[in-house]
Amino acid sequence: MADLGRREDGLAASQEAVAIYRGLAPARGDEFLSDLARSLNDPFVDPSDVGRWEAALAASEESVLVYRGLAGTHPDEYLSDLATSLNNLSVDLADGGRWEEAVAAVSEAVGIRRGLAQARPDEFLPDLAASLHNLSADLRDLGRWEEGLPTIQEVVRIRRELARAHPDEFLPNLATSLNNLSIQLSDRRRWEAALAASIESVDVYRGLARAGSDLFQVALAMSLHTLSRVLGSLGRWDEALAASEESVDVYRGLARARPDAFGPNLIHSLRELAQALTELGDHERAEQTIAELAVLHESPRPRDR
Repeated sequence: MADLGRREDGLAASQEAVAIYRGLAPARGDEFLSDLARSLNDPFVDPSDVGRWEAALAASEESVLVYRGLAGTHPDEYLSDLATSLNNLSVDLADGGRWEEAVAAVSEAVGIRRGLAQARPDEFLPDLAASLHNLSADLRDLGRWEEGLPTIQEVVRIRRELARAHPDEFLPNLATSLNNLSIQLSDRRRWEAALAASIESVDVYRGLARAGSDLFQVALAMSLHTLSRVLGSLGRWDEALAASEESVDVYRGLARARPDAFGPNLIHSLRELAQALTELGDHERAEQTIAELAVLHESPRPRDR
């Protein structure tokens, strides 16, 4: 139901599963406690998807509590599940702006997954990279760039290794991390290194987008937006304009079909486009772009949670 966009129906089914498992768990102990924790931690119908952040956070916290108890008595069986719950809790905490707590939760997940990956790299390296990726983003949001940058660099190293062995599975993750690496290098004004990471991200996404998936079209537009900003910071406005125009074209098409989802992305890319046009002296097109921005700003949009 969630995959079909029927999130309210999916949430109702998930809540019913939680209620059933909550009733079964007291009588049958560990057998159903793990099922309860898994249902509380269901990523496909997270209550935050329909604006219920507090409920999502409470479910994540309970899932961590249950898995912590299970991992205490059966670590081989439940440590990985505890790490997954901690990782998801950190996402919910970050969504609420509780960055310090998010870093603490995801750092614990990283510690668990690092230990698991050392023993069984083929199984747990992807999970370690996912948690490190979230940790780098949380550290950046806290302004702890000196810690965030080496963390995202480690993610890129891991995902490059994984993509080399299994490109179909891990190339998209590598491209995402390269884009984030470019952003964090830009924070440190390391423009040339940021440019190299951004170009590689765009190249990977462009190859993936040729398959026609809307998912990779969105990711390509995001990466082109980053590339445009880096090129602009280097004063390479002609190239920045080309990247920005391509990003705007993709987001325009997506926003036409789903304005609530992609309108904000289009606005960000139009701002970059207007700046590039202004820097290049094309004031007529810059004014047209600014006028389009004004219309989008006047359009009603749902509030961010």
